[in-house]
Amino acid sequence: MDFRLAPEHETYRARIEAFVGERLIPLEAYPANYDDHENIAPALLETLRAEAKRAGLWALQVPVAWGGQGLPVVAMAACYEAMNASIFGPVVFNSAAPDDGNMMVLAQVGSDVQKERWLKPIVEGRVRSAFAMTEPHPGSGSDPAMTLTTAEKRGDRWVVHGRKWFITGAGVAQHFILVAKTSNDSRKGLTAFLFDRDQPGWRIVRRIPIMGPEEHGGHCELEFDGLAIPDENRLLNVGDGLKVTQIRLGTARLTHCMRWLGLAKRALGIALDYVETRQSHGRALAERESVQTMLGDAAMRIEIGRLLTMRAAWKLDRGEFARKEISMAKVVVAGVLHQAADTAIQLNGARGYSKDTVLEWIYRYARQARLVDGASEVHQQVLARFLREEREKFWRWDV
Repeated sequence: MDFRLAPEHETYRARIEAFVGERLIPLEAYPANYDDHENIAPALLETLRAEAKRAGLWALQVPVAWGGQGLPVVAMAACYEAMNASIFGPVVFNSAAPDDGNMMVLAQVGSDVQKERWLKPIVEGRVRSAFAMTEPHPGSGSDPAMTLTTAEKRGDRWVVHGRKWFITGAGVAQHFILVAKTSNDSRKGLTAFLFDRDQPGWRIVRRIPIMGPEEHGGHCELEFDGLAIPDENRLLNVGDGLKVTQIRLGTARLTHCMRWLGLAKRALGIALDYVETRQSHGRALAERESVQTMLGDAAMRIEIGRLLTMRAAWKLDRGEFARKEISMAKVVVAGVLHQAADTAIQLNGARGYSKDTVLEWIYRYARQARLVDGASEVHQQVLARFLREEREKFWRWDV
């Protein structure tokens, strides 16, 4: 495996790093730059998005033909990591969840007509989007087969009834991808659809309050009571909903890891800056063995997470599903983000616990990492299944 970046991809990464350092990180210190949900204020976001577009750093994950930069996944990994050195980063470059995952799946499986209608406006930044799959108990969570929301065919339309919740970005989304049950078939019983915010027959019940900072649009509970979706707005074939879900969540899970590594590095960087200058009993904290142990362990685990993420990205670029590798990266990086934030807060003391730095923001945000796109325990079960099936081949070398 060779993870070296092509020169043109390193250029993207370096330019993003410079943009984040010069334009975004300085903005984090001012309360006026945040909205009511602790994300970047909408007016400022639009200004910075225009700058990112002009700089040619827009929508790295989307094919050039549809308005993006068409980067391979390995290059995305390096660039996404650089973006999330700032808590404002990914959304400025139109590479934030859930839009990035929706753009990737639409680019991969949508028809040309669907791409023009549903993908292009997201890529251009004219609308936001959401992916509606998760449901309240006893409906689907990590297991899409438990979906209770139904879509019934009536003429040339599908009529939807049911509920979804924790739908990220739904509060501001215009375009939605919806997964609904269309039969009782255990493997082919789900179908994916596209619908617009302005269509009747559904509503946002509430924006669910959460512990941490939110993406734009929050995490919402939705109710469907007769939403009628034309059959032309079905993604792939009837019964291919699970396939659409797997295609979308595979790479999207990995882009979470890419971004989280950027946040983890940022947290450790804040800690390092502090302990290099903070004196205790005549010595800088960085000279103390206990502090060095904490820094060294966090740095090592971040690098392990980077290697797992790059290995999965490399496999995706080769056309493999990389399910095992993505699950490993997801478990490790989710834990690494929390460890890095916790270590940084501990080393900064009361300063780290306050809002004088972004560490407390990162810490609260980090807790969701072990839950979103499949809880860590679910991914560990996936790995156990692979181990039982493959045994020694679980660790086979790539030849």
